[in-house]
Order: sequence, then structure tokens, then C-alpha cells
Amino acid sequence: MTAAAPATDTPYPHLFAPLDLGFTTLRNRVLMGSMHTGLEDRARDFPKLAAYFAERAAGGAGLIVTGGFSPNLVGWLKPFGGKLSWPWEVAPHRQVTRAVHEHGAKICLQLLHAGRYGYHPLSVAPSKLKAPINPFTPRALSARGVERQIAAFAAAAARARDAGYDGVEVMGSEGYLINQFTAPRSNRRDDAWGGSAEKRMRFAVEIVRRVREACGPDFILVYRLSLLDLVEDGNAWDEIVSQARAVEAAGATLINSGIGWHEARVPTIATSVPRGAFAGITARLKPHVSLPLVAVNRINMPDVAEAILAGGQADMVSLARPLLADPEWANKARTGRTHTINTCIACNQACLDHVFENKVASCLVNPRAAAETELEYLSTTAPKRIAVVGAGPAGLACATVAAQCGHRVTLFDAAAEVGGQFNLAKRIPGKEEFHETLRYFRHRLEETGVDLRLGTRVGAEQLAGYDEIVLATGIVPRRVDFPGADHPMVASYVDVLTGRVAAAGRVAIVGAGGIGFDVAEFLVQEGPSPSLDPVRWRAEWGVDLEGDGRGGLAVPRPEPAAREVWLLQRSPGRPGARLGKTTGWIHRATLKAKGVKMLGGVEYLGVDDDGLRIRIDGAEQRLPVATVVVCAGQEPQRELQAVLQAAGVDVPVHVIGGADVAAELDAKRAIAQGSRLAAGL
Repeated sequence: MTAAAPATDTPYPHLFAPLDLGFTTLRNRVLMGSMHTGLEDRARDFPKLAAYFAERAAGGAGLIVTGGFSPNLVGWLKPFGGKLSWPWEVAPHRQVTRAVHEHGAKICLQLLHAGRYGYHPLSVAPSKLKAPINPFTPRALSARGVERQIAAFAAAAARARDAGYDGVEVMGSEGYLINQFTAPRSNRRDDAWGGSAEKRMRFAVEIVRRVREACGPDFILVYRLSLLDLVEDGNAWDEIVSQARAVEAAGATLINSGIGWHEARVPTIATSVPRGAFAGITARLKPHVSLPLVAVNRINMPDVAEAILAGGQADMVSLARPLLADPEWANKARTGRTHTINTCIACNQACLDHVFENKVASCLVNPRAAAETELEYLSTTAPKRIAVVGAGPAGLACATVAAQCGHRVTLFDAAAEVGGQFNLAKRIPGKEEFHETLRYFRHRLEETGVDLRLGTRVGAEQLAGYDEIVLATGIVPRRVDFPGADHPMVASYVDVLTGRVAAAGRVAIVGAGGIGFDVAEFLVQEGPSPSLDPVRWRAEWGVDLEGDGRGGLAVPRPEPAAREVWLLQRSPGRPGARLGKTTGWIHRATLKAKGVKMLGGVEYLGVDDDGLRIRIDGAEQRLPVATVVVCAGQEPQRELQAVLQAAGVDVPVHVIGGADVAAELDAKRAIAQGSRLAAGL
């Protein structure tokens, strides 16, 4: 690698300096990290996959890495998942590589063998040890079986080159097969492929060596190295350094950082993880290798990326979900338009949650992600006058997309600021990123020319003369009807989160859905959140960047809770069971660490001056609380719809967002619904 001078025509000179790899040069330091979308699994979806990557290449990314493709059938993530093991599987990929190259970016195919994470009965692993997150027990590979897996990696890499890829990324982290070989947690072998650290890492080194032999010297070979396993009996730091040096000697071009196994009980990419929280571990590796290193995880804005590169912590930065949220991220950063970036809020709701539910991935703040050929914002030839009532997520999305398409849009809201329920969400510790979405939408309103009228309540008279009306009027909190519901100590979650009511003393929360959990986290935290401080956050979760603990683990040191809290739900079972698939466990673990008492199957008997009386399994008890916060759901706010009907309004009236469905607040559905409606007006 030849050092490049920082770029001079951008506010982020290190981020947009070219990276010379010797045989090829990357135009900048932005790597679009691998993310499975679900479009990889069927050849008929490759035109969509090509359009998805083309938009990110046109948006300025320097190097793109695809979602994972297995090198053979036993390495599948799931039955009939994406793989590259037969000659006839090559041709569809040329649509992808051609589309990316047309826009000046380079692209690597990720080779991912799931090992014991494979969700099918054919899975294999170094040892017959079932993963705690998978019902299938893998078959232990024989010595010949190990050799077959290595050969499969090399053959798949050669096919990737035939398909036009500039390189491959060998997935050696996140607890997949290669990582399973390197860690004593999952490798109990006593042959040439297990036992000592040198033997455990031999599988990884042989794969890199044979891929290099199969593909030649002018082919990018990214090795994804697990720098923090974050599981017991993971790799020790000296073993990781040895592995890095060995894969460099075997022919790797770049080393990409891997953080955490999928079975780890430490969050690594959720919104509550501080920005750039793991860049320090990449920096620790830099003195030990001469290859360019890539920093990863929660690098979602250009200033974070630039600081990591300028500080010498890494040579590139990996952005996966941020380029789902905004395919133009790199171009906007390079030209100083940071305020226009649609920031990834790391919610996981439409990306990872979708993938784990066998749905095509998308993005909460950008529903066009992975739907570029289906959801198009085309200029209209017949502009309409459109009124949108309600400036929450659904109304903001609808108004800005409709205006982008050329309609004349007026957006009304009775509040003094845009955002609706997002103005509550941004107050929750760990959800500070929601500020960014509101900043983005405020810019979009201005950019698209929406006529914004805040502090304005409207009726049928004010909506006369519009061609179409969109009601995005949101929700009202559902009231409770148990005795004492009107007691002074009872408050709505809206009053508590806005500060109109200060929760005194011990608190009971009635309702353990997403809002109940948010309110609990709000109440147990006082002052700045650890989500804004990587040092405090790592201490809370027990993450060791100093190399003292095997697997990067330390003893967690949670900060004391600001108050005593009970979180209650009527339905039996564990509170929070219906939270997001990839983030629900984080919320439950956070509250458990803060001593929150979570109870299911609760019957509410009433509130009086002595607290809240409840019954569980036939036994009555009194909770000695001074505040009861009601988070018992929401009702759609549709009064204006009835007013318009009574007035005989004869133009189309559309109802979206919480006003349409208010069972549980769902910004993903609201933004997608508003955007799709606007695109079709």
C-alpha cells in the first residue's frame, strides 16, 4: 500500500483520499460493508440486487461487499440460500458487477460459510457443538471434510473472479465457520486443525492462501478477522494478532474488523451502542500488520469516519446500514452536504429483523432500500394540490416524497415542531439518533418546497380546494379504567417523557410493549446516557479493548438505576417477548441490569395514596409506588376524518400512520406507507 495525501476538495480529506492497494486503487476510504438483503438467494432477484448496488456505487462508495454467499451447500445460512459453487451460478452475478463498475466503484463478493449457524440439518462445524441460537446440531468435519471446505472456498473465489468481481471477502468473524475453527469455544479438535492456537487458525490461513493461489495477485482479498469475539472461550488478543500476521503472509489485501459473535450477549450495532465504540480495537492491531485495516460498527456520519481515519485508527471505514439509509452518503459527505444525509439510526427494524424473519431487507428511514425497482419517486406530469395533516413520520414521508414528485404540498400540524412521536423517542436513552431523522426531514421539507404550517389546527374549511387530503394525524394514548385511574399519581407516558409530569419516587409502568420499555429506560437513567460515552458504555456491558480478557470480555459494571421501577403487563409470560427480534434482548438485559422488576400476568386492582394494588396468580400485593405511568397502548386519532365526511368533502381522503393502525407505534410502517402513497398519487 502506498500512502496517499489527504484529498483537498472536501471537508473530509482523509475519508476521500484514494487508497492504493498496489495493483488497483480505491477511489476513497468508504467500504460498503456486507449485509444480507434476501435478494441474494434467488437468481430471479439479481436484477433488483444489481439496481440496489448500482445506486450505492453511483452514490460514491469506494468498495462494496455483497451479502454472504456460501462456497457450498453445507455452508448455507438457510436452505436454498445464496451460494456460488456451480458454474451456472456465475452468470447472474455479472448483472451485479457490471452495474457497479458502470459507476466507478469496485465490488467484492463475500464468501460466508455458516458452519454451526446454518439453519438446516446439513450443517457442519469443527466440533459437534450446537450453537445456543440454533436448533440444529452440526456434524463434526473429518480431516478430509476440512480439506473439502477449503477447496470450496478457493473454487468459489475463482468463480467470483469469472463473474467480474474485483475480489472476495473471506468471512472469518461473527461466529461463522472460520471463526468457529479459531476459537476454543467451538473447536474441541485434537488433530492438525485444533488444540493449539496455531492449529486452530490453520483453517483460516489455508483458505486465504488457496484463494490467493486460485485468483492470482491482482485480486482484492479482504479477510474479515474477529477482533472481539465477545463470548466466553473466544480468542485471546495474542492469538488474534498471530492470526492477522498469518493471513497477511498468506496473501490478504485488507483486513476488515469483525466485532462479536451472533450468540454474544453484548450489543454491537444497535442504536444504544455509541458511535465508533469499537474503532479502538482496530487501532490496537495497526502496529502489528502492514495491511490496510478497516474499522467497523456504528460509524454512521462523516465526522465520525474522518476522526477515525485522521487519528490513524484505521485505513478505511465500513458502512453497511448507513448506505441502506442513504445511498448518496459518500457523495453528500464529499461535497459538504452532511446536513442532507438520511442518517442510519441503527434501529435494525427493517434490515436485520427482516432478514431473520426471511423477509427482504429494507430500511426504516428509507423504504426504497432493496426496493429500488419497485418504489420509484418519478416526476408527475399532472401536479396536484395535496394537503397532509400531521407532521409525524408518516406525514413527513408522504409530504416530502409527494413534493419531490412534483406535487404542490401543504403540511399542517397543530404542534410547534415537526416529528410527532419521534419527539418522544429522541428523549429515550440510547435513541438519541432520532434527532438525526428529524434534522433530515426538516431539510427535506425545505429542499422539496413543502408549505409547512405549524401550530395550525385544521377543519374542513381549511382543507377546501385541495385535490387530495392525507390524514397522518397520529394517535392518542389509550386510557385505563381500573379504580383510581384518575388519581394524581397516575400519568400518561406522554406527560412523563415531555417533562410535564416529573416521576416521583418509585414508579410502576402499566404496559410492557415498546413504549413501556422505553419509559422504563428513561426513568432508570438520569443525566447523559452511556450511549453517548463509549468508555461508560463498554464498562456497563463488560467490553475489554485492552486485550486482558479472552474474547474481549470484562466484568460488566452497570451504573446504578436512578429510581426503583416495576414494569407490568396484563398478558402472561415474559415482558418484552414481542420486541424486535434482534434488539429485544438488549432492552430486557438493560432493564435487568438496572434492577427493574418485570412482571407478566398482572391484574390491576386500583391506585390509592399507598400505591398500586395488583393481583398475580391469585395473590394480591401492593406496590409502594408514588407514580404510575400508563403505557397501555394507543388509539387512532381520526376525528378529522369524521369532520370531512360530515362536511361532504368529495376529494380522496387517505389515512396513514398511527391514524390508520395504532396497535403499537410503528415508524417503519408509517414511513413506508407515507412514501408509497405519495409515489402513487
